[in-house]
Parts: sequence; C-alpha cells; structure tokens
Amino acid sequence: MFGTLSEEAEVKVPASKAWALYGTLEIAKLVGEKLLEAVDVVEGDGGPGTILKLTFKPESGLSCCKEKFMKVDNANMVKEVEVVEGGLLDLGFDTYRIRIEIKEHPSDDSGSSCLHKLTIEYDVKEEFAANASLVTPEPLLRIMRVANEYLLNF
Repeated sequence: MFGTLSEEAEVKVPASKAWALYGTLEIAKLVGEKLLEAVDVVEGDGGPGTILKLTFKPESGLSCCKEKFMKVDNANMVKEVEVVEGGLLDLGFDTYRIRIEIKEHPSDDSGSSCLHKLTIEYDVKEEFAANASLVTPEPLLRIMRVANEYLLNF
C-alpha cells in the first residue's frame, strides 16, 4: 500500500538561506537537538550517500533508524532521504522517504521569502496495512516549525 503526505509553508527568508539549512547536515543537527535523543553521522559529509543514525526519544515508541541521503540537488534545492534500517521498516514498511524542496516564492519578486515543501512517501506491506496510520504529517510539521524558528532568528 503506497501513500504520500505533504506539507508546505512560506518562510520570510531567501531560498538560498533556507537551502543552506535544509540542504546540509545542519537540519539534522538542529532537529536532533530539538526533537530527537541523538543524531550521529555514520558515513558521509552531507552529500548523496550520507548515512545518519537517528535515536528517538523514548516516548516516540521507536528506538532508532538509519537514514540515507539518496539525492542532494543543490541546483534545484531538492533533497531526498530514505530510511534504510530500523524505524518504520521494522513495522512492515518497505519504503519511508522524505523529500524536501525549497522554492522561490512565486509572488515575491524581491526574493525575501520562499516555500518549503516536505513530502513523505511510504509503501507498507499489505499484511501491515494498519500500520499506515502511523504515518502522520506531525513529524513534517515539527521539522518545519523548528527550521522556521531557526531561520527567522538566525
């Protein structure tokens, strides 16, 4: 069973400033400090192939997972991160991917604001279809809140 969830928000910073956060390891560090128990770089420097180990807070119900940066497209400001071990994969998911897109705001000619779009794509095995309810927009909203607060005060 395949599904997607998406959230988009406007932020009053230039797209290049937002990408300097989202397109690097900085977003993982920031989110790790605010929302996770720990974030460890297992391999890589923030480019494609980078692997992070995310350790969740006990109340999340998950212990940890490893995420791999599948795509980091600086020209188009797009990043795709996929869970490759643990996390929801242990609960019957074949795929759990987050896509981050930063775009110039189409109605802002000054370039002083941008749009952040975060999308979750997932595929869960049919026998675990009930676990699809575990996929909610809340993680995306938490990431966006933390990032937006940081960008507006940085």
